[in-house]
Amino acid sequence: MSDQENTAYRVLARKYRPSTFDDLIGQAPMVQTLTNAFKLGRIAQAYMLTGVRGVGKTTTARILARALNFEVSARDGQEAISAPTIDMPELGEHCAAIIESRHVDVIEMDAASHTSINDIREIIEASRYKPASARYKVYIIDEVHMLSTAAFNGLLKTLEEPPAHVKFIFATTEIRKVPVTVLSRCQRFDLRRIDADTMTTYLKGIAGKENVSIADEAFQLLARASEGSARDALSLMDQAIAHGAVKGSGDIGEEDLRDMLGLADRARIIDLFELLMSGKIAEALAEFNEQYNSGADPAVVLTDLSEFCHLLTRLKAAPDVTDQGALSPREKERGAELAAQLSMRVLSSTWQILLRGLQEVANAPKPLAAADMVLVRLAYAADLPSPDEALRQLKDQTGGAQNAPASTSGAPSSGGGVNAQGARPVQAISSGGPQLRAVVTEHEAVALADESIALPETIAEPVSDPNLNDEPQQQLNSLADIAEMASEKRDLMLKMAVERYMRPVRFEAGRIEVAMTPGAPAGIAGDLGKKLSDWTGQRWMVSVVQAEGATTLYEQAEADKAQKMAEIRAHPLVAAALETFPGARIVDVVDRDLSQDTDNKDTDKNEQE
Repeated sequence: MSDQENTAYRVLARKYRPSTFDDLIGQAPMVQTLTNAFKLGRIAQAYMLTGVRGVGKTTTARILARALNFEVSARDGQEAISAPTIDMPELGEHCAAIIESRHVDVIEMDAASHTSINDIREIIEASRYKPASARYKVYIIDEVHMLSTAAFNGLLKTLEEPPAHVKFIFATTEIRKVPVTVLSRCQRFDLRRIDADTMTTYLKGIAGKENVSIADEAFQLLARASEGSARDALSLMDQAIAHGAVKGSGDIGEEDLRDMLGLADRARIIDLFELLMSGKIAEALAEFNEQYNSGADPAVVLTDLSEFCHLLTRLKAAPDVTDQGALSPREKERGAELAAQLSMRVLSSTWQILLRGLQEVANAPKPLAAADMVLVRLAYAADLPSPDEALRQLKDQTGGAQNAPASTSGAPSSGGGVNAQGARPVQAISSGGPQLRAVVTEHEAVALADESIALPETIAEPVSDPNLNDEPQQQLNSLADIAEMASEKRDLMLKMAVERYMRPVRFEAGRIEVAMTPGAPAGIAGDLGKKLSDWTGQRWMVSVVQAEGATTLYEQAEADKAQKMAEIRAHPLVAAALETFPGARIVDVVDRDLSQDTDNKDTDKNEQE
């Protein structure tokens, strides 16, 4: 059996693991800072390395430990190197052992499996003794955020004032979980994600060393799928090489990578996006079904759609700063065309729907069905008219009626808002009474919300209430006055009881007779009398009588609301809106005093003058 067959295979991530700072990619700021610090002799006692997985935290820690203990004896006319240095052109006396994690003075500890204070005590006790052979005793603690609170506290004193021969190097992916007391004692370096261009160049170099032929588009896919992690990129490349070898093809192409990763063709993703934005639901679902049958995962397809939507948004908002190195020229060209065609409103709503849809697909028992529903929602929302278009259609249908809005600007009014159901108010302003607002649940009917509609005088008439009068608030003359006082006193339970359960029979100063509705709380009449006496300083007696009584305040309010709903629904323009948007309905009608609006307009006019 040959030596090659006896040698265990090493994955690319381990085989090409950097051993010097020159081998690190994408971390130039950190390397420059350490280089200057070593030249000036300003070497800290502790370092904190943070970043996402696979960017080189543990590797950097080992290279740093090697630099701290780099030694080369004088030979062949070369001077000896006996001081910490970043420049390590060759292996020193301790380098091989440090790289292979077997040096006695460079101790690596995984905090995920050594979390207790006892593990830290061992480090503290051992740190008192000088290194056996190296210059420094270096402790590398990986995933340091996993240490317990007691372990962190036990490390603080030694970390702040360690012996001169001890250095600490910490690595973590969760920097926010590390106490600030520990961070303040360390020099922190945030290792960056590796950008797509740098990653592509790096992978091409590795492929050349491995004598593997990979298409440029496949390199771009690997760079994009790795999300800035060199280890992930090399692991995927390892898998791609094995995938290509099994297929027997000499060249690993883009299709091979897509089959392996379960990705849809990027061009087909753009085609699907175009179909959705055109409102072609049937064609979009057919295209999605073909991608699914080809092996694409529904969640991955939605993720690709959201990434493309984000690209279009950036191209539209800031085309000069959008540099997508992992995109092909064709993708950039089609992206620019779509960005010019779609409005920012459509892109923003598309992003929100996709973001919500990804959560639905992740939690759905059948991801395919959930993804279908998300695509239907996208196509339907994209096919809806804009506010200006909806207003124009309504005007055409009403034929320019007398009650049609005079303004055609379509600009949102200052009072327009969105209620809890996501609907916008349709403001109806009359010249002789309170303002009414009918709320349409169809979110694309917002065009109605931005125009003033003159309603018939019968709708604008305020509803008269026999229990109301113009006397001061403290003069209680009706149950409505009592409910208002309970609201001012923040006794909402009593206010609800007065409005829903009490039918007025007789109301005099100091004496109230009421009939109770079914389900009224026991003792509510006595409770009301006691609280009225406390609030007003007068004696009040509330008695329950066996009489029919008048309607409750709640019943009066419901009757008024039903009348206003019927009147607003009968208005020609509102009826046209409901017909234009199938499924839309009026949720509420709200009275509003126009005198305050008039005062505000006068104030604004005076300020402008």
